Amino acid sequence: MSLTAAMAELGLTQAELAEKVNGLLRSRGCDGTVSDRTVRNWVTGKTKWPHLRQREALEAVFGCTAEELGLRAPSASSTTTTEPEPPVERRGFLSTATGTAATIAVPVDLRPTVGTSDVIRLRSGLDALMALDASRGGHEALERSALAGADETLDKVRQAASQRIRQRLYSVAANYTATAAWAAIDGRQLDRARARLNRALYLAGMAKDPIAELRVWNSYAMLAHQREDFTDAVDAGYAAQATGIARRDPFYGSLAHARTAVGQATIGDRQAAIRSLGYAEEALSKARKDETRPSWISFYGEAELMAMTAIARDRIGDFAEAEAASHQALGSIPEQFQRNRALATARLALCQVHQRDAELATTTASEVFELMSGHQIPGRMRSLLGDFYRDLISLAPDASVAQEWGDRHRSEWSRP
Repeated sequence: MSLTAAMAELGLTQAELAEKVNGLLRSRGCDGTVSDRTVRNWVTGKTKWPHLRQREALEAVFGCTAEELGLRAPSASSTTTTEPEPPVERRGFLSTATGTAATIAVPVDLRPTVGTSDVIRLRSGLDALMALDASRGGHEALERSALAGADETLDKVRQAASQRIRQRLYSVAANYTATAAWAAIDGRQLDRARARLNRALYLAGMAKDPIAELRVWNSYAMLAHQREDFTDAVDAGYAAQATGIARRDPFYGSLAHARTAVGQATIGDRQAAIRSLGYAEEALSKARKDETRPSWISFYGEAELMAMTAIARDRIGDFAEAEAASHQALGSIPEQFQRNRALATARLALCQVHQRDAELATTTASEVFELMSGHQIPGRMRSLLGDFYRDLISLAPDASVAQEWGDRHRSEWSRP
């Protein structure tokens, strides 16, 4: 390992390392005179062997020996001299740095530092949770796991090696909290969801992370719809459009426009909804397909845009167009998004019943139960199936298929 590699691992700049070393020196009553130029000399090899107290501080920061950082003591034959340094008792310094002295409190600066590798490890937990959500939907166990991930991440903030690492930790915590909020939304736990989103938005602001901010506003729009605050749903869509990432990256902009379209359709603003869908399609066509993006947004693409188009078209009374969009969505939803496929199927059934094709609609709706076999049906999907059943008995109250599906619906509703 080199000093440069160790700094990169912790996300430290030369100035930040100098500040950390000086803090350690001052904790032992020594002068903190290390500058970013001093660090640059270490990195370039101009200074191959720092003073003893500086070496010990570096060892405390990185948790390894000076030699392991690529620093080399001058050979016996070398004529190189070093500046005299004040005497310092090595054992006492390292006792403070490692916390082995029972009578000395460990300063904050001497706790194990958190760097890039820790951020990567914590972020990998998000990917596992999102894969679970894609398969079976939001549920309380997922929500609890996400909150635990957020707590663990925030516990690391004070140990972060740099401001940049702190911001990255806040970003990870914001996404864990947003994941917990999403699990509550999918389970229709509305008050819990709102509290989680408020917290996630705060953390995203601390992280200065526009992607996390867009994620939260997207979820706010969905929550507002569940709470029947339909104007708020539209405004949340506009807030998502206003984030820096939506303005810079057409992929995120497309999601924001599509979410706005659903809200506009719900309040009956037909022309605005159609216009927003057009913006969403245009933006998605411009988005780079090879871009690496967070796992939470992997659900979005042409299939999801068609699924959202189906919702908007259905709500403004374009039932045939909504059915066509649902078929397009189901033809391209990735296999791992089982919950999304079940939702799109339920939406298709709703479009069909709105066209008064009760027999076809009930057959389609029954597929939802097969798709979610083995998993609890999330609250949001239960609500959608309830909407389907309500419209079914309203439009075809005497149809035998409606009564048969009602029996199936009650049976499935009661299963855990």
